[in-house]
Amino acid sequence: MAGNGGGAKVEKGGGGMRQQLLHKVRRQAAKAVRTVLHGDEQRKASGSIRSLVYAPSVVAKKATLALTCHTLKYLPVLKEILCSTDLLSGKKKIPEELVYVLVCDLLFGQEVVGSGDAEKVVLSRKSALRSALARLLVKKNVASADELLPSEVSNPVPAMPRYVRVNTLKISFVEALRSLQEVSHEVEQDNLIPDLLVLPAGTDLHKHPLVLQGSLLLQGKASCMPAQALAPVPGWEVLDACAAPGNKTVQLAALMKGQGRVIACEVNENRVKRLRETVCLAGASNVEVWHQDFLRIDPTLPEFAKVKGILLDPSCSGSGTSVQRLDHLLPSAAEGRSEDELEKQRVEQLARFQQTALLHALSFPAVERVVYSTCSIHQRENEDVVRFVLPQANAQGFQLASPFPSWPHRGLPVFDGAHHLLRTDPSRDNMDGFFVALFVQNAMGVDELCTGVIHTSDKNHTECPIVEMFPSVPKAQSSILRRRKLKRKRKKEQLVLQSSAYGATTPTTCS
Repeated sequence: MAGNGGGAKVEKGGGGMRQQLLHKVRRQAAKAVRTVLHGDEQRKASGSIRSLVYAPSVVAKKATLALTCHTLKYLPVLKEILCSTDLLSGKKKIPEELVYVLVCDLLFGQEVVGSGDAEKVVLSRKSALRSALARLLVKKNVASADELLPSEVSNPVPAMPRYVRVNTLKISFVEALRSLQEVSHEVEQDNLIPDLLVLPAGTDLHKHPLVLQGSLLLQGKASCMPAQALAPVPGWEVLDACAAPGNKTVQLAALMKGQGRVIACEVNENRVKRLRETVCLAGASNVEVWHQDFLRIDPTLPEFAKVKGILLDPSCSGSGTSVQRLDHLLPSAAEGRSEDELEKQRVEQLARFQQTALLHALSFPAVERVVYSTCSIHQRENEDVVRFVLPQANAQGFQLASPFPSWPHRGLPVFDGAHHLLRTDPSRDNMDGFFVALFVQNAMGVDELCTGVIHTSDKNHTECPIVEMFPSVPKAQSSILRRRKLKRKRKKEQLVLQSSAYGATTPTTCS
């Protein structure tokens, strides 16, 4: 009944050191479980299970993640077992989440020893807990606790490969490839994103020296597609509208070979700090970080007069990242709450914000390319948002182009032109679920955008070239483009929101 080996496994040090580390791991797991359950109940997740566990302050991350996931996996069973004990209501009150973790480890993981007061209390009910599990199995007429679990938990989607993007601002692709070949003989170049390497699922690179120094970024394949679709030209001025945590921001900087200017906007103060850290670690010296609400930016200000490309990856439901986020372990997934009325209302509110943000991005006077992307699989946040803004976009001289023309999976056919849109699916494509829409100025010629010339972002590349989607604008069309820009500027609507809540902001750069 007990011990299927899924609990926290800590192998380092002697017996005393091992128990001290296990004591720490169990409390870290309990903290993560508490945060996850609170966020799931309130529909306001403060981070994925992985991001909580891989915080800098957490030690023995792999063991903590394993125990956190194991506890969440068996949570319905643990709750039923604990109903027959006084562990959650006794005089010596133990935090509820720590009880879950300790009982899970006792019944389904490692043997718990009395390394702390909470452990001693749980051990005193050891026989009662095991008897309660045995009675539950008999009652449900099953042979193991795994047979009591919902199908979403017992049959999860297979793990995705480990994707690693080479930061060509700091290291050449060839040098990065050679370094990772020492970690795994199965490392290979991605067939779509030139600077992306693919390793087997479960490859842990969090402590790899090149990751710690910012030469390699642990970035999913789908997350790399929006910046690559924008394809900014070196020397351009580009705006990343909702930039934190900054992986796409520094990818833009790398695609521009460190030339030009990338304005990275982020409204949340805590996320601004994370954004600055990412930018500095990556050595992206052409990035300016602005603590600023993108919606409250006045596009007519001189600071934005030369912005030619905008990447808009706004807040979304994150439904496409549920596999990587391990959302199948949440109570809401087991209870079928992911499609309830509250969730539909949340998605609707997000979609309205996304529509407003996309219209705002299209209003910048010099912008030639706008990429709208989400990590959502919901039509309401994807095709419906594009369909809503398309009439206004067309009136302003924009139309849809096809990013990655060879990619076979396009938008849902809910309006004419949806075949230009791009979708990825976690169960089909070995990556997160993403959506990408590319708007370009009509004067650029959409047919030309889908052919173009071959280029790579690293002179050392000899394989897997990518098609440049945007050749330069013919000179004969330049005057037409200028006239259309002036017309768009005159027709520009009033901003949806009033003047900045932050007042004057000072951009910061990483020296």
